[in-house]
Amino acid sequence: MSFSELGLSEEIIRAVTEQGYSAPTPIQSQAIPAVLKGGDLLAGAQTGTGKTAGFTLPILQRLAQRKHLTGGARQPIRALILTPTRELAAQVEESVRIYGKYLKLNSAVIFGGVGIHPQIKQLERGVDILVATPGRLLDHMQQGTIDLKQIEILVLDEADRMLDMGFIRDIRRVLAALPTQRQNLLFSATFSDEIKALADSLLNAPAMIEVARRNSTVNVIAQKIHPVDRNRKHPLLSHLISSRQWSQVLVFTRTKHGANKLVEQLSKDGITALAIHGNKSQSARTRALSEFKNGSLQVLVATDIAARGIDIDQLPHVVNYDLPNVPEDYVHRIGRTGRAGATGEAVSLVCVDEHDMLKGIEKLIKRSIPQEVIPGFEPDPNARPQPIQLRSGNAGGRNQGRRDKPAGKTAGNGNARTPAPQKSSAQPAAGKKPRAQIPALQRRPAERRKDAA
Repeated sequence: MSFSELGLSEEIIRAVTEQGYSAPTPIQSQAIPAVLKGGDLLAGAQTGTGKTAGFTLPILQRLAQRKHLTGGARQPIRALILTPTRELAAQVEESVRIYGKYLKLNSAVIFGGVGIHPQIKQLERGVDILVATPGRLLDHMQQGTIDLKQIEILVLDEADRMLDMGFIRDIRRVLAALPTQRQNLLFSATFSDEIKALADSLLNAPAMIEVARRNSTVNVIAQKIHPVDRNRKHPLLSHLISSRQWSQVLVFTRTKHGANKLVEQLSKDGITALAIHGNKSQSARTRALSEFKNGSLQVLVATDIAARGIDIDQLPHVVNYDLPNVPEDYVHRIGRTGRAGATGEAVSLVCVDEHDMLKGIEKLIKRSIPQEVIPGFEPDPNARPQPIQLRSGNAGGRNQGRRDKPAGKTAGNGNARTPAPQKSSAQPAAGKKPRAQIPALQRRPAERRKDAA
């Protein structure tokens, strides 16, 4: 099947072809026709499956075809794409610009960590497609610098991650500001009870697409466990990188402090490494990611949330320096490699403290991960488990879910985002569910929240 067979316009196909793509991925071949029909969509798709183009291409097509239906002095926002992190928001908006380069549509991205005034000016000029993180979007809503009353299409990208990060109240407030009649697209890599509840409340008779088994890991990824003592993880990682000549490695740590410490240790070993996490400025995060993508940086060390939006077609190696607290995060992490049909390797360095975490991961993915002890790094059979630090010292609490909020800044009073939203006065069409009224979903326990990204 070709992109032209999916019903896309010549302008969009031209832009896609210029990026070197000739045939759609499975998620694209299913999602694009479904979105073009105008109905709601629930899609289960892991990272690396091409899901971003799966919704950006048909959104561009629909808005371009319906351009004449809107008017006024300023172009209203017609499509809103919500993402959990800054990096992912930037990545999605870049895709919108690339694929829509031959269309008379414009886009913008707004997130925290950078000045709000340039964003206000851009919104004043008019935007067709807006990509946003929930926190900064609420900032604009509170300041009255954004109008969402003419949204035609809403996308919740990586919805499972947004719920994990505590964004459900923010999402409810955004939904309350949107028109009742709109198209809703929900994409999630994993399906928890919270996601099912959100989908049931948000979507109306959605088309359902699932390109991989629920909570499965990508088949082309070679997974392996290296048992090792906790204090020998760093020497083992340096040994693997040097002896196996790994040139591009994404490493996950549990905390921001752990990421910084590992970068220092690797640098002393002569291995170029940088960290991305919530304590890094946006410019530092952008620079580190750029150097990693172009190959000048050998190792990028990241916390879970900060790594969202890393999109590298040929990333060969992902290392779990620490296993994640939540089993589903393992699926997200290793999905950074083995993308777009390429092969990849996911290595986990597991000490005695993490055996229960490993059991949870294997239960989730319904398979045992092969183990290999590296000679010279054999774990002590008499080692005893120790309690694991689940968070950095400055992490935790309600605001830890506010990954896109610049430190030290608030919009309005500190409790502005705590109250539940009022019910929308808009009445749904006959037979339709009220879209703004989403049940209060069970918050994840504090110990399952990750480092602020």
